[in-house]
Amino acid sequence: MQTVTAFPHRVVETPDMGITLSDGCRLSARVWMPDDAGANPVPAVLEYIPYRKRDGTTPRDALMHPYVAGHGYATVRVDMRGNGDSDGLMADEYTAQELSDACEVIAWLAAQPWCSGTVGMMGKSWGGFNCLQTAFLQPPALKAVISVCSTTDRFADDIHYKGGCLLGENFGWGAVMLSYSSRPPDPALRADWREEWLKRLEAEPFLAPRWAGLQERGDYWKHGSVCEDFGRMTVPVLSISGWADNYMNTSAALVAGCAGPVQAIVGPWVHQYPHTAVPGPQIGFLQLAIRWWDRWLKGIENGAEGDAPYRAYMLHSEPPDASPRHRAGHWVAEAEWPSRRVGRQVLHLGADVGTGALPRAPGYLGQDEIAFRAEIASPQHLGMQTGEFFPMGLNAEMPGDQAGDDALSLCFDGAVLKAPLEVLGAARLVLRLASDKPLGFVVARLCDVAPDGASVRIAHGMLNLCHRGGAEQPQLMVPGQAVEVAFDLDQMAYRLAPGHRLRLALSNAYWPFVWPSPEAGRITVTGGSLDLPVHQGSGPEWQPPGPEAASPWAHKVLRAGKTTRKIETDLITGRVALVISDDLGDAENLDHGLCTGETMSELWDIHPDDPLSARAVHVWEQRLSRGDWAVKTRAEAEMTGTATHLVFRARLTAWEGEEQVFDRHYNSEVPRRFV
Repeated sequence: MQTVTAFPHRVVETPDMGITLSDGCRLSARVWMPDDAGANPVPAVLEYIPYRKRDGTTPRDALMHPYVAGHGYATVRVDMRGNGDSDGLMADEYTAQELSDACEVIAWLAAQPWCSGTVGMMGKSWGGFNCLQTAFLQPPALKAVISVCSTTDRFADDIHYKGGCLLGENFGWGAVMLSYSSRPPDPALRADWREEWLKRLEAEPFLAPRWAGLQERGDYWKHGSVCEDFGRMTVPVLSISGWADNYMNTSAALVAGCAGPVQAIVGPWVHQYPHTAVPGPQIGFLQLAIRWWDRWLKGIENGAEGDAPYRAYMLHSEPPDASPRHRAGHWVAEAEWPSRRVGRQVLHLGADVGTGALPRAPGYLGQDEIAFRAEIASPQHLGMQTGEFFPMGLNAEMPGDQAGDDALSLCFDGAVLKAPLEVLGAARLVLRLASDKPLGFVVARLCDVAPDGASVRIAHGMLNLCHRGGAEQPQLMVPGQAVEVAFDLDQMAYRLAPGHRLRLALSNAYWPFVWPSPEAGRITVTGGSLDLPVHQGSGPEWQPPGPEAASPWAHKVLRAGKTTRKIETDLITGRVALVISDDLGDAENLDHGLCTGETMSELWDIHPDDPLSARAVHVWEQRLSRGDWAVKTRAEAEMTGTATHLVFRARLTAWEGEEQVFDRHYNSEVPRRFV
């Protein structure tokens, strides 16, 4: 990545600009703008998140916000209510209060003498979500958004549920937010930091049980889901997603659905901005952002609206790697979405099952529908090579070799390819099946199998069988009763090499990505088909600019971090565990002297024969200090399950210096209605 130090405008920074809302709540903003903005007003670009501008996002803010400001914008990083250096308390994610505050902030920005009256909004993850949600509300001054790693449907495509299946990350994210939101304001900015901190700690929710109890797509999940009415999405949207991130479906949904101007770029990336993300190639996100803002916030006729609406990096066959620095591939540029260059090919499932419970020989994907009978009865530890819901970097968080999980799954293989096969879009799977239990799910993985047997996951999808008729009114399965179910796998862009095979792997366990059903069920499959989106073939069709950024933040490493990620099997008990230790070390911000550190550990363990043995334990520690001042918080969380309930336990502890100033325990049991 190229560091840029000279910009068209000289930039000045305000570390704590107060934005007072109508109810008296003061939000703290860090602002960069051209030094002559008072005389020559500029558009404002808002990033509005809970992740703490003073420390949490400082490294990435330094790369982005001065760069955009240097091109003639006021860039504004606001700590949401109840976080960082802002007033108030935060009750949940994406609340009506959060979005109302965003609309007030936009109106406030537009009214400032240094602002031209037009405002853009950008963000990644939480910020990507709420800029779409704010655009849905259509505040008058908001003229365009850039949304990175986000979703249009909070139930179908977020960290809580997927296909109605309860995700392990629902618990994990609850533990993260318990830790993240436990930190105080910076005393250098707020003399009342301690009073505000204790208020936050007293009000701090452990949200995982709340989310886990909402097991159908009701009003809670519809709120903030812009897919409820794409006709309201008239603000121009640039959507950016990554194939290594589980928010890859958003870009296609927005391009296909939004009423207003929309474009999408989907690269090989994890859950990061694409000028810094792995796997490479990284692209010039900031140059593309300036092009977007120039068109919609400044009204410059630069042709940005004519760029291809759907640009995707088509991955090429490579050996499996959970930490790839780069992925081979090429860019395709689709003039419309859905693309006319994509045709549908239906492959039918068949199997030689012999007399055993599982096929004697691999099943096959073929052109003809053939009657068969096969069973899925997966060991509970299947899924250890799945990777994280949103990988963040090169810590083996992406999917590894799927061959081990394939061996424990019901697999259907295509013929050895004689020519490359390109797929672009979402595959749809139809299955005729029966379950011997009222609760259960099926997971489908589409894999690229090399001649040596190595297996790379191209895409996956899943369905809670209780959601076979829809997510709003789930119904228990009737044991033994055959039904037809259908669901989509995730969006993909992939070229399989000659000599490789396409594999469909089916399982009814996917630990720890999906929380297990209460009973180890058996699913009988008697037919099905895979509807595959086959691309007509292409060469490189787009060359994005190379990555650029402003100068990195000034800091000193006080203690280096270290990360480990292991899969362990207890040879005595038989339990299998994913064990993660992520010590981010400690660093000092040389601009204002705040020292910060973070340490995390995760345990996900289960017995292959017992779904009720599933257990997740997460521990997070946050550290802040400056001179003689020091605080620390510790969030400990555990999730287990019984036959009838999901059980959550947590503890939040805080210290000022050596004195413990807060200690709270959380205990919840959530009925298992459909999971």
